[in-house]
Amino acid sequence: MQTIQVVLDAKLLKAADVAAKRQKSNRSALIRNALRQHLKRLRELELEEQDRRGYLAKPQREREFRLWEDAAAWPEL
Repeated sequence: MQTIQVVLDAKLLKAADVAAKRQKSNRSALIRNALRQHLKRLRELELEEQDRRGYLAKPQREREFRLWEDAAAWPEL
């Protein structure tokens, strides 16, 4: 691991210390976990945007999804 400097305002630093203590962790671990979660969420948003652009460029036709809707429908009794 490498050591870096991060500038935080006093209020955010206090909140981080309180959260780390509550989780029986330390400030560095809290920040690492938060950054991992944030990067994962950014990647998910990026993939969702790729899907959205793909469907806008080539929308599904009704016949492409009608088969699946029919298969997922509850049978009539």
